[in-house]
Amino acid sequence: MGHAFGLGVPRLGVLAAALLGLALLGDWQLRDRPWQAELAGDTPARPRFELSQETFQAQQALLEQSLAALAPQRPGTVDLYGIVYAPYAQDVFLRESAMVADVLAQRFEADGRVLQFVNHAQATATTPWATPTNLRRAIAAAAARMDRDEDVLAIYMTSHGAMDFQLASRHSPLQVPALTPADLREALDEADVRRRVVVVSACYSGGWVEPLAGPDTLVMTAADATHTSYGCGSRSELTFFGRALFDEQLRKTRSFRQAFEQAVPVIKQREEEGGKTDGFSNPQLHMGERIAPVLDALAARLDASRAPAAALR
Repeated sequence: MGHAFGLGVPRLGVLAAALLGLALLGDWQLRDRPWQAELAGDTPARPRFELSQETFQAQQALLEQSLAALAPQRPGTVDLYGIVYAPYAQDVFLRESAMVADVLAQRFEADGRVLQFVNHAQATATTPWATPTNLRRAIAAAAARMDRDEDVLAIYMTSHGAMDFQLASRHSPLQVPALTPADLREALDEADVRRRVVVVSACYSGGWVEPLAGPDTLVMTAADATHTSYGCGSRSELTFFGRALFDEQLRKTRSFRQAFEQAVPVIKQREEEGGKTDGFSNPQLHMGERIAPVLDALAARLDASRAPAAALR
């Protein structure tokens, strides 16, 4: 009985070692990218799109149309421009990106100044792809429309996050590179965008704070650098962070700081009720000293402009 299926004992040992190595490698990758373990048991297969010459041409046209349609800045008025970036083809991120784009447009007088980038089969015909190249082009286009001494660029990114702080991308069969904090910082610096609001809804997103922080930047993240966030499963309507911060609090206030402070205890309570096992996500906020008064003044102006209409009702 020295053979089994034609393999000698030494070869079986080598094969067993190789299989063990693959298992350990897979286990390590799942620890580094915990959403893979969660999604492995998800039921419905995510829809795919057809990668064709026509698709590429249509996408290029969509991108050009979106960038060209950006509304110009208004002299003497602090305008907010927005970019919403959802690079992982999953329903929750599709919904969240649409919700955030709507909140920015409606609550911050940014209608016509918000660009949306989504990887999802349902959005392929209507929305440009969320790729690092398209994001860089969007930042450059917004910078060209803005008064960079006066206006603010807000970027909201929602996806899965890894322990090395990369923002996951998936849009099969299209190959999309992951995005890193250094990628975003480089794009913002190259475009000379000076006043920045960066929001990252992903696991371990606290790792984005230090690379992006500065006196003219507000950074808010769904978790610290060592914890996962919650609500990014296939059955989630919105992430816990996006729901509490944008869909709830920023519909009541236009102060990013106040919305964040009010959202955090809500997120903590919901995580506890949901049975989150690896500890509180611990969302992070870093407010630069020069961006704080700019955002406070923007919120005050917008609140004042809405007050007469509210009084008439």
